[in-house]
Amino acid sequence: MKIQFYLRYHTQPGESCLVSIGEQPPVPLQFLSEEFWYAALDVPVKAKANLTYRYHVQKADGSLLTEWETERSLADVKAENLQVTDYWNPAGAVENAFLTKPFQTVFLKPAPGAPVKKTTAFTHLLRVKAPLVQGDEVLCLAGHGKALRQWDTSAPLLLQREGNWWTIRLDLSQEDFPLAYKYGTWNTRSNRFGGFESGANRTLYQFPAQQPDLSVLHDGFARLPYPNWKGAGVAIPVFSLRTQHSFGIGEFTDLPALVDWGKITGLKLLQLLPINDTTATHTWTDSYPYAAVSAFALHPIYLNVETVAGQKHAALWRKLTKKQQELNALDAVDYEAVLQHKWDIIRQLYDLLKADWVKDPAYQAYYSANKHWLAPYATFCRLRDLNGTPDFSKWSDHRVYDAARVEKMLAPGSEEYDQIGLHLFVQWHLHLQLQAAADYAHANGLILKGDLPIGIYRYSCDAWVAPELYNMDAQAGAPPDDFAEKGQNWGFPTYNWTNMQADGFGWWRQRFEQMNLYFDAFRIDHILGFFRIWSIPLDAVEGILGQFVPAIPVTEQEFRARGIHFDHDRLCRPYITDRVLWETFGDAVVTVLPFLKKRPDGRYDLLPEFSSQRQLETHFAAQEPTEQNAYIRDGLYGLLSNVILLDQRGATTTFQGAGWAGAFRISMEKTRSFQDLDARTQEQLRSLYLDYFFKRQDNFWQKEAMDKLPELKRATKMLICGEDLGMVPHCVPDVMAELGILSLEIQRMPKQSGATFFHPKDAPYLSVVTPSTHDMSILRGWWEEDRALSQRFFNEILQQSGNAPYFCEPWINKMMIEQHFHSPAMWSIFQLQDLLGIDGQLRRENPNDERINVPANPKHYWRYRMNLSLEDLQNATAFNGEIKRMVAESGRG
Repeated sequence: MKIQFYLRYHTQPGESCLVSIGEQPPVPLQFLSEEFWYAALDVPVKAKANLTYRYHVQKADGSLLTEWETERSLADVKAENLQVTDYWNPAGAVENAFLTKPFQTVFLKPAPGAPVKKTTAFTHLLRVKAPLVQGDEVLCLAGHGKALRQWDTSAPLLLQREGNWWTIRLDLSQEDFPLAYKYGTWNTRSNRFGGFESGANRTLYQFPAQQPDLSVLHDGFARLPYPNWKGAGVAIPVFSLRTQHSFGIGEFTDLPALVDWGKITGLKLLQLLPINDTTATHTWTDSYPYAAVSAFALHPIYLNVETVAGQKHAALWRKLTKKQQELNALDAVDYEAVLQHKWDIIRQLYDLLKADWVKDPAYQAYYSANKHWLAPYATFCRLRDLNGTPDFSKWSDHRVYDAARVEKMLAPGSEEYDQIGLHLFVQWHLHLQLQAAADYAHANGLILKGDLPIGIYRYSCDAWVAPELYNMDAQAGAPPDDFAEKGQNWGFPTYNWTNMQADGFGWWRQRFEQMNLYFDAFRIDHILGFFRIWSIPLDAVEGILGQFVPAIPVTEQEFRARGIHFDHDRLCRPYITDRVLWETFGDAVVTVLPFLKKRPDGRYDLLPEFSSQRQLETHFAAQEPTEQNAYIRDGLYGLLSNVILLDQRGATTTFQGAGWAGAFRISMEKTRSFQDLDARTQEQLRSLYLDYFFKRQDNFWQKEAMDKLPELKRATKMLICGEDLGMVPHCVPDVMAELGILSLEIQRMPKQSGATFFHPKDAPYLSVVTPSTHDMSILRGWWEEDRALSQRFFNEILQQSGNAPYFCEPWINKMMIEQHFHSPAMWSIFQLQDLLGIDGQLRRENPNDERINVPANPKHYWRYRMNLSLEDLQNATAFNGEIKRMVAESGRG
């Protein structure tokens, strides 16, 4: 079988094109013209049964870019001599977004196309995609020549749908080439032509090479004027939901009530925070949803035990009715009380139901499909509770994961089986309840959007099972920003991407498969971590002592080339002088002298036993927890971070002959160490600092991201959104646009350099606009934080004259919400608190009570709850009418 491949692709200098058939290595194409690349290949007949292929572009730097199209198949084509003409499908093509799960399963009901007709003789098979064609419309075609109906729009050729392709088979044997043609739409109800696609005519060539038996054209996407499909959604953690039947916390069974409210108001999406099990200590500190003990397991706290009990065991549940009412009346979640009471009844239900549950064929199928994570997770939970800690390095046994030993513990009849089976039982019922909620959402025209945390908990089942996938000697976090001036230290180990890539990102693929059971879209938390991660040494407490890994370091050689004397002691060690001590501690300086040793040059060093932030943390943890001790501790932390340079970590390249290599401490210019240098040295350091953070890394980090994100995106049909906030490298928007990953746009966090605000009207189409996230104050809280800023916003963005009101009145809140509804972005998503802010009767009086998280506080208690029930929200007729009006008027209905 001979195939002639013709690819329409305009390459840049140094680029070349390739084609791969099935799993075979790519084969180079020849440059034919500015428009086409070409190859003629012989394909064994035995390969024809499953013949798929795709194209690649080899960049000038040697990297290989694979096109996004995965549905080029010739398996059903009966011909020995084929000519195939294709358009390159870039991942960032807007139309690809409409082929993701939300649109294919919920929003866009595929049109059936024309009735399938048997065509006995044809010379050309044309295939094209048009995902937004739906309802009574079908795709049609007209063009030059008798076979193409001479552009007759009263009787064009109708295409039929075959999977995601619209197809037509034509006999063009009597036509003169080239032929011009275009696709258009035809309404099957009114029998009327809807119009042609935009752009120039398409051209069908008869190439001079050996004449084929059949020509197959994959024509890319029909260039139809798609109506900028737009949707709106609400973001709220499951734990924040409140219904009349809740148990002091939101549950998966509360989601249908949220769906009902979303349907009333015209919303299309429910966005949740992570819902994985975070149970490490059985205390309120486990409320942090980004520190899961399993990247797969669902949190038992979201289980509705009344549903598990059913009518048969309703009496058992009714014993807790009074406690349920007490917990449900609380303004905020009492995490420990809820978890304790739920586990009490779960254990009783397990004893009553375990005999029948384990025999259930549906459960057995679920266990078989999920055993790769279920078995180690359930065993981990048992060992965590048996040893009183999730830190497996401190367990009396099983410190190193052993699959064979776990298998024995899971064998029915084993000594440990009941204690392990309890967790399997809980996961099964959580799965049933969440899947039912997702199905209910779909049936009512809404989708669920999940949240993919960037890291894993250090003492998690994932780290226990496969520690080689993580850098356990590092901590992930984020550099300083307006929300956390000392940076953030999440405590998570960073990813060992080399090991993860070795098996084709198997762990990530499994993770996506698990999310896909329930979610249609997801947010990648801190997508910047796929470019580089803020890596903090284990002996540091604050994020400010981190550095980007991987990164091209600054070297001693560069300092010398600029005429800077490289003094490692002065630049890399904490700079502690009498002046620094006085500025830091004032009159309390005498209390810190026992921690210090004076040097001959007049500077100070911290004593060896206090030479790291972690050592200081341990010391002060044993002291009385007073404000004075906290003040001294934090001041000493600051002394240790008063440096200009940090020794290199996580290097991917050695720098022969360069001497020392490392990183600049972030916010170097704010340090007293920098400020006490002479002006010339400051100028040279500032120049190198800017080069290190904002110039030299960009291409390097782009390659890092392109080594990971395309394969990860290819592993799922869910719609992917990226949280691209913080210190964003210049390459990030380009990579996200190239891959078609939706960006996050926030009005108070403009990405344009020098801007104070971002206006939602300027958002790109493939983006999500939102006025706030769970890590920020809500709109009303932000309004009160900085009077000068809110005054400027009032005049410049809201276009209001005069003085801004002191409080964010409902009408101001509403104006900001409406700006987001009318954005050109694909999605406008709002925290429920920001929507409630437009109604003075429904919102809480104090906006600070509606904040979910304070990133600057690593010990924050995540316990926000709605201040009214979902039943009451559904009955808030005036408020719901306003939301519905805004949805409809903005074209998001």
